[in-house]
Amino acid sequence: MKIENIKTLGELKKSGYESKSIKDELRSNLREKIKAGQTTFEGVHGFENTVIPELERAILSRHNINLLGLRGQAKTRLARKMIELLDEYIPYVEGSEINDDPLKPISRFAKDLIESKGDETPISWLHRSDRFFEKLATPDVTVADLIGDVDPIKAANLKLSYADDRVIHFGMIPRANRCIFVINELPDLQARIQVALFNILQEGDIQIRGFKLRMPLDMQFVFTANPEDYTNRGSIVTPLKDRIGSQILTHYPDTIKIARTITEQEAKLDALQNDMVYVPSLARDLLEQVSFEARESEYIDNKSGISARLSITAFENLLSTAERRALKSGDDKTTVRLSDFMGIIPSITGKVELVYEGEQEGAAVVAQHLLGDAIHTFFPAYFPKIEKLEKEDQKTAYTDIIEWFFAESGFELLDDCTDAEYQRILGSIVPLEILIKKYQPQLANEDKFFMKEFILWALVEYKKLSKDRFSEGYQFKDIYGSFISKL
Repeated sequence: MKIENIKTLGELKKSGYESKSIKDELRSNLREKIKAGQTTFEGVHGFENTVIPELERAILSRHNINLLGLRGQAKTRLARKMIELLDEYIPYVEGSEINDDPLKPISRFAKDLIESKGDETPISWLHRSDRFFEKLATPDVTVADLIGDVDPIKAANLKLSYADDRVIHFGMIPRANRCIFVINELPDLQARIQVALFNILQEGDIQIRGFKLRMPLDMQFVFTANPEDYTNRGSIVTPLKDRIGSQILTHYPDTIKIARTITEQEAKLDALQNDMVYVPSLARDLLEQVSFEARESEYIDNKSGISARLSITAFENLLSTAERRALKSGDDKTTVRLSDFMGIIPSITGKVELVYEGEQEGAAVVAQHLLGDAIHTFFPAYFPKIEKLEKEDQKTAYTDIIEWFFAESGFELLDDCTDAEYQRILGSIVPLEILIKKYQPQLANEDKFFMKEFILWALVEYKKLSKDRFSEGYQFKDIYGSFISKL
């Protein structure tokens, strides 16, 4: 007999079911996963040796938890993943507002029902997916919202005195009894509201409008907070911090590889985009490097954080830019180009907090700087380093390319040109092909044209060529010819 087919208290007792607290439930299931060598927080990357071990220790210790970190560091995702450590179903007294355990009832409703019906008391089963409650802390949250209040309408309908505890309307926390309850952005919660949580965290009971209620709620609390909020908007009051068992610091991905894994997992793409647009590996790495550059940029307030959502939405915009271009030019398939990266600027400008110097530059210009910095960072990993100072008439790996531009006066690369035209233009620069064959001989054919464009953009960053934007595309020139034309 399936456990969820048990419908009465008597049947539950006969089945041998034993109650356990939610913290013991999480602890027991986590122990089994660790012993079996299973991944405990599937889909969360980059925390395997830092955050997740600390989170596992906190769960094994039966602690309430505060996840402290900047925006976009998977704090809420970690909390939601804890659902997978719960039992699939738990029984509760049917009709109970607070998910009363049939074997350990705590509400007056459940106690009275069990007293009157005994083993015939009806029970229902709560799936683990329904045992997660989440509240965003905002300044307008009240004690009544979280804990509860006297309901005058209930008192009138039931013809009860306000002194009767049956007139209480339970708030979100009592209704989340035997569940995981998450309060996001805890510092935004007013101090007097935080004080109302003291008893729940320490003693497990609640106080409503002077009613002397002893309701040992069974809760797993998870709080999230951004350290920047401590100074900007509020703080966590000290006695509340004291009652939170473990505070765990989250962080951003440490490597491009981890960042790519997260972006590819989270980006919302459809099959048409995936089939139509090919993205070279270098393009994926460059896109992630933009976020890494932003976290170090002098124009950006890095204390506020650079969310992982920047890379995710930028990747979606990058593919959409290539897709739109291919649709306009009539190409059935296309490859991402470096010029398509201009399409990711709207994904960057709304997600960075600029310092004064950045405001002076403008968000769009800062975004272009970040792309240039990413190219500048990556280039030496693929080709010989370009020295700032070179001897006159000294031949380098790039001399032939620069001389080609001097002789040919450069070229224009339109944003919406067809793939055939794009390849024809880049293919005409023979020194680019020679450079790639010499230093990147293993490069896949489908990545070659992106690499050629990458070389040109890098030479611009290193002040060896010039690049000018016009309404329909880019113009690449020899830097001296460009200087002369401006005179």
